[in-house]
Amino acid sequence: MNTDLLLHVDSDDPAVLKLALTNAINYANALPDEKPRMTLVANGPAVRLFTRQYPDLAARGEEAAGLGLDIRLCANALRSNDISPDALWPACRVIPAGMVELVRLQREGYAYVKP
Repeated sequence: MNTDLLLHVDSDDPAVLKLALTNAINYANALPDEKPRMTLVANGPAVRLFTRQYPDLAARGEEAAGLGLDIRLCANALRSNDISPDALWPACRVIPAGMVELVRLQREGYAYVKP
């Protein structure tokens, strides 16, 4: 069974991101022997939540990353929101285009979930 998980966040609502991170943590804990690949792609206004301005979310994000969550942020969204990559959590990775990444990962077989 393919257990690859793709979480998509495009809202700047902290509760939505907290839910997505909790989903990743719970998913990893439910499949400890399978070590699933997990990726969170954030685009649009959601990228605002991945700055050090949100320490509680950052701590949750680091916990999820420690369990294998790959956090990818759209460079286009960062530019349009005037956010420097230097302002992001250490676990974040900048990708060229969030929408392209979402399509690519789904074609690779990742299950798409939008909390």
